[in-house]
Amino acid sequence: MPERSIFLSHGAPSLILDDAPARRFLAGWGASLGRPRAVVVASAHWLTREPAVSAAPAPDTIHDFGGFDPKLYEMHYRAPGAPEVARRAADLLGAAGFAAGIDPQRGMDHGAWCPLTLIYPAADIPVVSMSVQPNRDPAHHLAVGRALAPLLAEDVLVIGSGSTTHDLRRFRRQPIDTPEAPDSRAFAEWLAQTLESGDVEALADVWRRGPHALANHPTPEHLLPFFVALGAGGGIGRRVHASATYGMLAMDAFAFGTSDGESRRSAA
Repeated sequence: MPERSIFLSHGAPSLILDDAPARRFLAGWGASLGRPRAVVVASAHWLTREPAVSAAPAPDTIHDFGGFDPKLYEMHYRAPGAPEVARRAADLLGAAGFAAGIDPQRGMDHGAWCPLTLIYPAADIPVVSMSVQPNRDPAHHLAVGRALAPLLAEDVLVIGSGSTTHDLRRFRRQPIDTPEAPDSRAFAEWLAQTLESGDVEALADVWRRGPHALANHPTPEHLLPFFVALGAGGGIGRRVHASATYGMLAMDAFAFGTSDGESRRSAA
């Protein structure tokens, strides 16, 4: 059965146009993920104080970035929304004690539409966007994910979209294939190994236990979607891809809800 909870590193918006291992991986991942009834994407680029979901029936494509190739601003991901799935997600969150909100107009930021353009280029699977809470810790986001777990049995794919490492202070317009910084890969390896050992407690304590965690995530929002997907997937999973761009963005991807501890590194 295809996985129904995943975390991906969406990288820069230009990943859609670049020739990179992560782009090639995402472009081929949809075939193994299958065709869910709908997708819920927890994006690092929608920040709220309490969990919120988008119920827009025809969500706009949000170009929430500047200074990139003009081609990106001409792109539109025209997948329909799924208001009924948004309401179901909000109900599940409410039943778990969260003050969940529904935004009737929120579109898809690049944390949602950029990777989906590669995974499901036909844009024919309904999409619900979901926020993360940068003022809350990983345990909160694990609980959010656990509340959403019933969606997996309802043929809904839960995606956490962020970045395995995300320290943009290091970006100096270096080439995309710049060798990865050792501390970036050290953190990514710790994340994968800790996940595959089943130590959810250590993962939730990432800011203290993860090597170079704060250096690679000076702000938390790009790692928080990992915990939403992990919670939805029952706290077990494996890494399915590892690579990097620009020397400091670890582009690893993870699948949850499987007891297969075998880590697979893809350069497809």
